[in-house]
Amino acid sequence: MKKAVFLDRDGVINEVLTDRVKFVNKPQDLYFLPDVPEAIKKLNNFFDYIFVVTNQGGVGLGFMKETQLNKIHDHMIAELKKEGAIIHDVAYCAHKPKAGCECRKPKPKLILDLSKKYTIDLSKSYMVGDTDTDIIAGKKAGTKGVFLGESDPLADAVFPDLISAVDWMIEDSKA
Repeated sequence: MKKAVFLDRDGVINEVLTDRVKFVNKPQDLYFLPDVPEAIKKLNNFFDYIFVVTNQGGVGLGFMKETQLNKIHDHMIAELKKEGAIIHDVAYCAHKPKAGCECRKPKPKLILDLSKKYTIDLSKSYMVGDTDTDIIAGKKAGTKGVFLGESDPLADAVFPDLISAVDWMIEDSKA
């Protein structure tokens, strides 16, 4: 069985709701948060897979087409790869926020589907997010939860950003 880190996208990998960008609706709107390529590269050296699991309700709401979302993800993967950081797969929910679908976090379907596809041991894996919906999805799937921000009582650990969380996940997964 393999171990993985599941990363939320907006607010974990890239900026959102900043002076520079409100929403990421095209590849040129994607700005990595500080040290993200380095953090992913460090995770690549220890975990079998790094995945992105993201709610992208903007598709369902008509703000962008699914083809555009795929271009954003292709751009993100290519830019990270230039830095030696590998994302192995991206899973997303493109439905409207209130659609009641099975794949929108806090439901765990995106994580569970990837874990089946890649034979992941979820008990040795981590979900990293900046909202409680990310942490809840990870917990329901059976991962540990790492919250990026001030605090989250459901999380196993809390850090200000992804690079700060990396060493903890690596050490914790050795235990």
